[in-house]
Amino acid sequence: MRPPASVSTLSDFGRARLSKSFFMRDFLFSDIAALHGFANVPEDPDLAIAAGTRLCTELLEPLQDVFGRVAIRSAYRSPEVNGFGNQMQKAGKAGYNCASNESNHAHHIWDRRDAEGNMGATACIVIPAFHDAFSGEGDWQKLAWWIHDHLPYSTLYFFPKLWAVNIQWRENPVRQIDSYTKPRGRLTSPGMPNHAGSHEADWEILRDVFPGV
Repeated sequence: MRPPASVSTLSDFGRARLSKSFFMRDFLFSDIAALHGFANVPEDPDLAIAAGTRLCTELLEPLQDVFGRVAIRSAYRSPEVNGFGNQMQKAGKAGYNCASNESNHAHHIWDRRDAEGNMGATACIVIPAFHDAFSGEGDWQKLAWWIHDHLPYSTLYFFPKLWAVNIQWRENPVRQIDSYTKPRGRLTSPGMPNHAGSHEADWEILRDVFPGV
């Protein structure tokens, strides 16, 4: 597929179905692109669709099946959009939280493989029903450990507002969880004592609200 260059071709691209619930259009909105007039479209649509399909089918759909609606806060960024956001971040502008393009390949930039050649895709999501039920300090860890025990994620990065989380699917997953909210820092990664085994004791209370757990 060629990069969308007209309203018609962008509409067709947006209708690409990534899973039973999600379409490509759901992942294209960007605050930066909307405010600054960028076209947030991929240069390699086929790679973006392939990576997004794995993100949706292997991570987002299973989450939605158990916890209810998954709201997409932000997801795909073109290299142009992400690069601009990174420049603004370096300049100290508030609200521009974009790592370098190289760091975001196979993360928010779905249509670029990372330095190791892996395909990947990241979306920042919120699960409203989870936050409604578990909004106390540190409660995000219940969701983190449930995902760790059940889903083939690569990286998770949690944020304070509504327990938003950057969730990444990637070939050859890293299996690492970090947080910008209390307790800040790294929750787990390969080699840490808490990485292997079951963490049911940390998430079993979820069954009181979500029977599908």
